[in-house]
Amino acid sequence: MLQQAILAIDEGTSGTRAALVRADGGVTTPAYAPLKVTTPRHGVVEQDADALLETTLAMCRKVVAAAPAEGAEIVALALTTQRATGVLWDTHTGRSLVPAMVWQDTRFCEELKALSPRWDKELIERAGRPIGARAIYLWAVRHMRDTPCVAEALNQKRLAFGTVDSWLLWHLSEARRVVTTPTNATSCGAYDLRKHSYIGDWLDAQEFPQELLPTLMEDADEFGHTRSDLIGIRIPIMASMGDQLAGLVGLGCHDSGQAMCVHGTGSFVDLVIGQERPAQPGAVEATFTMTAWRKGGRSDFAVETYAATTGSALNWLCADMRWFDDARQISALAAEAGGARGICFMPTLTGLRQPVMVPAARASLTGLSMTHTREELAYAVLEGIAQSVVSCVEADELVAGKRMHELVAGGGLSSSDPLLRMQADLGGVPVRRMPDAERASLRGTAFMAGARGLMWSDLSQARSTLPPGETFEPSLSEDERLSRRAGWHAAISDEIGRTRAGAYDNRLPLPGSGG
Repeated sequence: MLQQAILAIDEGTSGTRAALVRADGGVTTPAYAPLKVTTPRHGVVEQDADALLETTLAMCRKVVAAAPAEGAEIVALALTTQRATGVLWDTHTGRSLVPAMVWQDTRFCEELKALSPRWDKELIERAGRPIGARAIYLWAVRHMRDTPCVAEALNQKRLAFGTVDSWLLWHLSEARRVVTTPTNATSCGAYDLRKHSYIGDWLDAQEFPQELLPTLMEDADEFGHTRSDLIGIRIPIMASMGDQLAGLVGLGCHDSGQAMCVHGTGSFVDLVIGQERPAQPGAVEATFTMTAWRKGGRSDFAVETYAATTGSALNWLCADMRWFDDARQISALAAEAGGARGICFMPTLTGLRQPVMVPAARASLTGLSMTHTREELAYAVLEGIAQSVVSCVEADELVAGKRMHELVAGGGLSSSDPLLRMQADLGGVPVRRMPDAERASLRGTAFMAGARGLMWSDLSQARSTLPPGETFEPSLSEDERLSRRAGWHAAISDEIGRTRAGAYDNRLPLPGSGG
């Protein structure tokens, strides 16, 4: 007998995955293909939207073809995508007109900065974030004005604009509607969290034609049926989510006060706050309010922040500095140490984000003596990452006005027992490691699609299919925890002081320069 399953697509920045999610919560081995990201000049980050589409379709076809051997009957499609990446396309040809602007792009940051004094306070209240560096609407306006093929498509009313979810849904669905969902729209900076609508006056300030805006739907919604000529099967499309929030759902973080920490290149921390708005939006510069998901006419929210260089700091220590073989060795050595004995590692290689934004801040390694061991150095490295994560949690709690009662961990570094023990000790709350967390975004968007009676009665029943995971309980006394956190805050303050004093501009003259 065939088991019902949902075809889930995870369209990331660096690669595309597709897999089947079964009613028991199991996820088949994903079909995967990498995606290319180009940086033709500083601040410009782009992708080929047509290549992204073809890769997605190819991965879907592989999964559909393999479904009979998996004993699966595919009953729906669910999509999760990178957020705030812009696409402009021709609705007659179905082809993109210019390279997609990836969410990491900062080419318009100076223009946006000039608008901040007028708009930041209002946008923090309505959109959950200040202007920042993302300029998806301004990017589109510039192309409409300066790129002939885009201007022509606009004049002939065959221009479409949207994020990656809009682009893929337009192609995948028979309906051919240009749509988006709150977990994607929130990251673009012009979505009113309270009203489930666009912030029209902010779009007008950027001269964006509002008739081109994708129609706002819900993350769990009816997006039409798939085109069988493209992927080989006609099934309803029932969910579309931004990737980070799909991971939140897929890790089972559905209750107010639960938080997710996903360790990748950086470490993202999302605190679920339910249907209430945060108590102090904007209280921390780099902490934003997100739509966690929207279904049934109601939005649940989360507060999100991240430490930018955690996993990448380990890669740097291993690949560039060659201090360790790999992250596994760091974890193994740290497990043998009783502590760091005063060594402090700050993994802020691309600047500081918490408790304040200091882009020019540096990473640091302090407190070393000839009596220290390699094991203690490894411990300090992981402790620096754990301290950074706890600072993210504290920022989320301050903005939300709500305490976290559990942290659910996923991503590559979550395999490190010493790291998760440190997170539990320094945060003072249990940390639960979920198995198979690298597939959480696939599972999460499938949960959203299937939790309306298709495969599960609700999200609670969907979550019940998850294994319990492994929990790390705090072992430090409250006094010891606060003492170690105070030491971290002192190290951060010292680094901020060095940065603001211009310490890193006082470079020694080059030999022979006569300086």
